[in-house]
Amino acid sequence: MSEKSFADYQVSDEIKQALMLLKYNTPTEVQSQVIPLALENKDLVVKAQTGSGKTAAFGIPIADKVEWLENKPQVLILTPTRELAVQVREDITNIGRFKRVKALAIYGREPFKPQQDALKQKTHVVVGTPGRVLDHIDRDTLPLEHIKYLIIDEADEMLNRGFIDQVEAIINELPSSRVTMVFSATFPEDIKKLCHDYMHEPSHIEIASTGITADTIEHALIEVKEGDKIPLLKDLTVIENPDSCLIFCRTKENVDSVYSELDQAGYACQKLHGGLEQEKRFAVMDGFKSGSFRYLIATDVAARGIDVDDVSLVINYDVPLETDAYVHRTGRTGRAGNKGRAITFATPYEGKFIREIENYINFALPTMEPPAHSEVVSNKDAFEEKQRSKRIVKNNKTARMNQDILKLHFNGGKKKKLRAVDFVGTIAKIPGITAEDIGIITIHEQMTYVEILNGKGSIVMQAMENTTIKGKKLRVSKARK
Repeated sequence: MSEKSFADYQVSDEIKQALMLLKYNTPTEVQSQVIPLALENKDLVVKAQTGSGKTAAFGIPIADKVEWLENKPQVLILTPTRELAVQVREDITNIGRFKRVKALAIYGREPFKPQQDALKQKTHVVVGTPGRVLDHIDRDTLPLEHIKYLIIDEADEMLNRGFIDQVEAIINELPSSRVTMVFSATFPEDIKKLCHDYMHEPSHIEIASTGITADTIEHALIEVKEGDKIPLLKDLTVIENPDSCLIFCRTKENVDSVYSELDQAGYACQKLHGGLEQEKRFAVMDGFKSGSFRYLIATDVAARGIDVDDVSLVINYDVPLETDAYVHRTGRTGRAGNKGRAITFATPYEGKFIREIENYINFALPTMEPPAHSEVVSNKDAFEEKQRSKRIVKNNKTARMNQDILKLHFNGGKKKKLRAVDFVGTIAKIPGITAEDIGIITIHEQMTYVEILNGKGSIVMQAMENTTIKGKKLRVSKARK
């Protein structure tokens, strides 16, 4: 069943064009097993770890399957965290870019009204957390009658966070004729029951976890007293001198403390935990993806939402108390065919948790000695030189996808009775422009945003300064982010 290339899949040319730009060349194991069955509209139960490529495994077939002309949502994706919802929305948008697939993320602790307004627009895919999705369903602001696909991502984490009842309530509101896919790293009894009760003869796929935790990642364990962790962390980062590094702590207090120490020592770093405002959390995440800083200190909340292919080092400053959290943390490195390192600090009293982790991942964590002082001294110059330089992000998929796209702002929308077809019809008549060069169109009451693809934005912008749409002269400008 496994194909050697994404080009072998029976998906549209628009999807293949996006995959080529995203540098998706060879399918991962989960992709090679899931995509053919998903394209046949099979219900799927998939056991796969983070970092295995599962978002693209369901993202490619659903982006291919959605009907562009249908205005109401056809796909509902449930995720346990806001960060993951935003990440999945971004991935779906990238995969469906040239098909003009419109994906929207909805989640709590954000104003309801803007999400309600966005759902009135053409929306193909909705990605959301269970609480906010249920909220929209209860208020009749999320139409469900055209939902053909339900994807439950990281189902075990839904259970851990107490969301399973909400997930069931959502399922009971959906059309029974839908296709359902469940992705989870583990399958506790409650998740198995959910699959049994709500799925139709699902195909079961299991991806061995050892490929994620052992083959692409070099693991190590350092024994250290609690009071010696900060000096060890500083010495270790000098020796390792990573291009990018994730440092995981158990509590937000520890994150604040480690961040303060590294910030004062001149590290290019930021922190991420649940105590920060959502806007700040997204800004930090975006900064890490784009290379604004090299070190990110975070609680486990971040492990579920960071999709950066070139994290070279993960440090578990605190041993995770949940075994699957170890896999989720360390799965942030060794991605997309790259090698990575994961180093865990363990105090003398944490042997029980280490043994549980080792039993879970089926191998012993090799111990290593703390760096020798002479080693730290000899590596100091190289470390400080890298600290002074900007981090280069080798594989920022979204930045690469967006480099040939210009988003235009027009000062007219629904109040002027303008529709998407009016913009497409006018822009496609510009010499050198076709409908394939027009991306996602978003029409508000007073304004419209139009994405121009294939590096042709400046041509369209210049032409539209002297062109009317439906007999109306509109001001056009480059949209702010």
